[in-house]
Amino acid sequence: MTYPVLPSGAKALRDFPVSSHAKGPAVPRLSANDIAAISKAREGRWQPGLADQPLHSEIFASASDASGAGLALALARDALEVAGQGDDPLAEADDRRQVLWVQDTRAVRLGGRPYIHGLPPDLRERVIHVEAAKPEDALFALEEGLRCRDLACVIGEIAGNPRALDFTASRRLSLAAEKHGVALWLVRLEAEADLSSARMRWRVQPAASTSPRLNADAPGAPAWQADLFRARSHAPGQWTLSHDKGRLSTKDRPRAAKPIGSAFSAITPHSRHLVRPTVGRSLAAVARA
Repeated sequence: MTYPVLPSGAKALRDFPVSSHAKGPAVPRLSANDIAAISKAREGRWQPGLADQPLHSEIFASASDASGAGLALALARDALEVAGQGDDPLAEADDRRQVLWVQDTRAVRLGGRPYIHGLPPDLRERVIHVEAAKPEDALFALEEGLRCRDLACVIGEIAGNPRALDFTASRRLSLAAEKHGVALWLVRLEAEADLSSARMRWRVQPAASTSPRLNADAPGAPAWQADLFRARSHAPGQWTLSHDKGRLSTKDRPRAAKPIGSAFSAITPHSRHLVRPTVGRSLAAVARA
């Protein structure tokens, strides 16, 4: 059974002081173009040299080619260079602070330790290497390093998906990095992209580098096929990154490109041999121990 609405009830509903009837300045309505412009501004494309790089990033890579460690070092050097050129009068143009590099035992077994002569010259005497017996110990060392402002940055390598590296542990790393201003690049070797609070997450594989101008047979600059699949302040995308003459450069790849897991299918037999010498080892390690 239905009941008619009484006039007094209708008047009460009409006069009820809801927010839609509140007096005040009119709220401007945004057009579709305005919304698209705001969305584009909030989710700009990532590129090297940005001043607002996140302090906690993850890089998923294979343990057989050192591409994860190579890209981590390239991103770290790019961020440190930008920080030295900022407007902060307290920032040092020539930052000589130490770099903490933490590996768990399985990561060492799969990829080897950093090779000092394969590192960039400005980092060879500044790396503090820590080998942790268990992932729990590696996470403890990473978090303690992020609490030390006397470190320029922290690089970590953890293999697989250990139970200790859950969302809570990842959140602790993010909070420590953002509280103390020390950046972390955590390389996940042979791992699946599970839950994480990392502000930026990459998948990376080695890419064929361009031939040097003076000697076509010499190894070229290290290059990577990088897939940014999650970022808080940037839109996802795929790039071919290269580190040449001390600088990280990028070339946009088509958005409809194949997933990075099948990137090697596009490499011809003629260019396949160029990949092995240029997997980022000139930044990570020319020869792993």
